[in-house]
This record gives sequence, C-alpha cells and structure tokens, in this order.
Amino acid sequence: MTMPNPFTKTLEHHGLVAGFCHEIQLVDLIDRKLGQSNDRTLSFGQLVLAMVINGLGFTGRTLHMYSEYFKDKPLERLIGEGVKAEQINDDALGRCLDKLYEFGVSSLYQDLGETVVSHLGLGGESLHLDSTSFHYDGQSNDVDDDVNTIHIAKGYSRDHRPDLNQVVLNLICENQSGIPVYMKPASGNCNDMDGFKKIVKAHVNSLKAAQRCRYLVGDAALYVQESLSHLQQINQLFITRVPQTLKEAKTLIKLAPTLSFTPLSSGYEGVFHECEYGGVKQKWLLVRSEQAAKRETHTLSKRMHKQAEQARKSFKQLSQKIFACEGDAQKSLEEWKKKQILCDVEGQVEQVPAFAGKGRPKKNENPIRIDYQITGRLFTPLARRQAALEQLGLFIIATNDMSEALTMDKMLSTYKSQQSVEKGFRFLKSPDFLTNAIFLKKPERIEALLMVMTVCLMVYAALEHQIRKQLVEQEQYFPDMKYKPHQKPTARWVFQCFQGITIMYINQDTEIVANLEDRNHTIIDCLGYHYQKIYS
Repeated sequence: MTMPNPFTKTLEHHGLVAGFCHEIQLVDLIDRKLGQSNDRTLSFGQLVLAMVINGLGFTGRTLHMYSEYFKDKPLERLIGEGVKAEQINDDALGRCLDKLYEFGVSSLYQDLGETVVSHLGLGGESLHLDSTSFHYDGQSNDVDDDVNTIHIAKGYSRDHRPDLNQVVLNLICENQSGIPVYMKPASGNCNDMDGFKKIVKAHVNSLKAAQRCRYLVGDAALYVQESLSHLQQINQLFITRVPQTLKEAKTLIKLAPTLSFTPLSSGYEGVFHECEYGGVKQKWLLVRSEQAAKRETHTLSKRMHKQAEQARKSFKQLSQKIFACEGDAQKSLEEWKKKQILCDVEGQVEQVPAFAGKGRPKKNENPIRIDYQITGRLFTPLARRQAALEQLGLFIIATNDMSEALTMDKMLSTYKSQQSVEKGFRFLKSPDFLTNAIFLKKPERIEALLMVMTVCLMVYAALEHQIRKQLVEQEQYFPDMKYKPHQKPTARWVFQCFQGITIMYINQDTEIVANLEDRNHTIIDCLGYHYQKIYS
C-alpha cells in the first residue's frame, strides 16, 4: 500500500491570533448578534475571524479578502471544522461587511470591547479619546446618498496626503494595555471638535457605566465648552489639553516666569491654577517640559527670523501708505505694534507735503495739502526674546477633578498615557499590518472594514497583555532579540519567533506540528488550552 505524499500548511503565529479569538468566543458573540449567513457555508463570525487572521498576517500587503491567502493555512485548526479556503471569497466577505454595517459597527464593536476588557480583568483608571484619518484611493461619494453613511471627502490629512479623499476613525482606548473599547468611523471632512462633541453626548455615559473609568482623557479637540458642560452634567471627570489659542491660556503662559513651579518626575515641573471655563470649575496644570524646552530652543531662532521677515514686509507696506491726518497714521502704527509678537519699532509719523502736478515742485511753490506717512526702524527687544525663551516647553492640561487626591504627578501621568491611542494608530498604519489607503468602493463596507481593522488592533493589544501577564504570573521568561530573558515581549516579536512553524500532513490520520522551539512552547503553555489545542 502506497502512502500519499506528505504536504505542509503554514501555521506560524496565526494560531496565537485564532487561539485568543476562540478564548473570548469571538465567533459565537458575532453570530449571536448577526444571525446566520444566508449561504450557510461559513457564519459571519467565522468570516470576521478569517479577516482578523488575514489582517494580522503581517504580510507587508493590504488586507486581502479572497481565498488565495488561505490556501496554505490549516483552516480547520484556526477557524473551524470543514472550513475550506475557497469559501473565504470576495462575495462571502463582502456580504459579511454589509451585515456588519447593517447591524451597526460601533455598537457591535462596543460589545466586543467590553467582553475583552472584562475577560482580561482590566479596570482602567481612564479612557482615552483620539482620531486619525486613512486616505482613500477612489472617488468621493455623493453627500446626498445616505445621511447615515460616512462621506469620503477631502479634509485635514494626518497622512500628509491632502490631495486624496479620506475617512476618519475615532477610537476610545483603555489605558492599561491600549485596547480600543469604542470605535466610530466619520466622514473625511469631519472636524475633531465636532466629532468629539457627538461622541461625548452619545456614548461617554454608557462607556463610563461599562468600563467604570474615572477619567476621560483627550487632546485639545475635547476642550470645547459644549463637551465640557455635558461631561460635568453626567459627573464624568476629564483630563484634557487646553488649546493655547485661548485668551486665558495665553495669559497664564505669560505669567509663567513669575510662578513657583514644583519639580515633577522625568524632567517636568508644574503649577496648579484654578479657573472656570464653559461654566465648569477647573484645575489647570501648567507644565514645563525640560526636554520640550531644549527641542523648541533650536527652532526659536528660525521662528524669530521668520517673524522678523514677515514684520519687515508688513511694515514696508504700512510705510508706503498715505494718511490724511496724523491721528489716523498714529492709530495704524499702534495697531501694527499690537500684532507683533517679537518685533518692535522706533516709529514716528512724518509730514509729507503734497503739491499740484507731477515731478519736482517749483521754487517757493506752496503745497496744496499736508499728508502723513509712517517711518521707523525695526528691532527685537532682548526682553521679548528672553520672555519667549521662558515660555518654551510649556503646555496646559485641565481637569474638573478639584479634589486634593489628584496630584500634579498623577494628573500628568494620566494625560501622558494618551500615547496608548497614538500607539494603536501607528499600528493600524504600519505597512506590515495594512496600508493606510483603503480600496473598497462602498462607504458602508469601508465603515465595516474600519471595524475589522479595530478588532485586529484589539486582538493584538489584548494578546500582548495576556502574554506579559501570564509570563509574570507563571514566573516564566521569553528571550528578547539579544537572547536575554525578559517578561515584557511585544506581540510583534513573539509573532516573529513563531515564523517557520508548519503542520505536516503525513496521511489522513497523522498531523505533525513541525519546527516548534522551546521559546514557542513557553508562550503556548503560558496561554493555555485554546493555544495548546491548535499547536498540538
């Protein structure tokens, strides 16, 4: 009896991704929400799992939604019994995206986020709100098509591609591991302030109840009177950056040289200032960053030179103007001075006799009238340069938590953990994950794809948290890139260490997992049953 030729399929780190999805019962949760697929081949939950495995494939290509990607993957281990690669095709995945949109991507994802955070036992002190954009290689959609659909349009581009249309993704992440707990797609021309106001009004109260977070943290786009008033009404504490364009902020920063700063950790110092804005009593923390001050000092001279050149040009235009009276000329000179930040002028108003006719006036000819012009010499006072130096590295964060329990250090560290959202955005835009361009045509499917991308980020961040937690609890170590043992590997490094692991099929009843190393066993054993089942 002849044996069939052995063949292999690629397992690698896909088993870790699938294992976590099985652990949180991702497929069952989605199927309960969306119901069964009409074609009865793969459920919607299984199709979402397939897209997550594909999205976290780190192939250096965009998210592929066709069966070619899955031909060499052990789908029965990863997704479920009887799953074939040809079932994961464009038609099935397109219908799945349509169903996700029909159900509501934000509400569905919120249920997923709450499930994961609860499963991992994360009780974050704060939630962090931020947004980013993805450019779109296609045509914009008609704004009258559907008022409930995002609109692909030009807007402020975080990708530095203002020539392309785009869509916006808003995320709210918990602070311990950066797991997104809420996502909301938005139109490409959506203003952050308007987008944040809508999210604050519609969703923060339910997120507060579900996540039991103490603080909502955001950048300056959150600091809007309407948003702050609503947060105060629902008793939600916030910590947010204050826009330095506010009159009150400019005044406080100018007073910085006269204030007594308290040294904080990591090269920061700060001072509290109580105020009221938008009808909400607040505590502002004026912070000076030593590192930022050094960085900004290098650019100050360039900025001063640029402002001086702008001042020279504007003063030249002013000095060419003819005024009918001395008062008007003096008023214009004072208005020009008020607009200058660093420059000043030794200016004066001079009388200019006007004669009839052109050319040089005749001897002893009397002028027909007296006009007035401004003359002067520009300079930069040393005091202004010194004041500019003293204002470098300054920024303001605000909170409505007036209790003494919120110290300067705690307020600053809570705000700085806003980087967890920015880290997630960098991950989503990494060319090793997905390109930051979207190729789908229907805006409804783009919304659904943004949700799938966010699920990928959720799985990645949660898996990294779980690996680190289990290594510590079980007193195990994983080698880093220099082969030194440590307990905080990135999920990306762990994924790379699983490269080359395959399933060898000897015959119908014999399957062997090949190329497993000791470091792989460490992770698999720490994570437990679902992962051991896939890699055994």
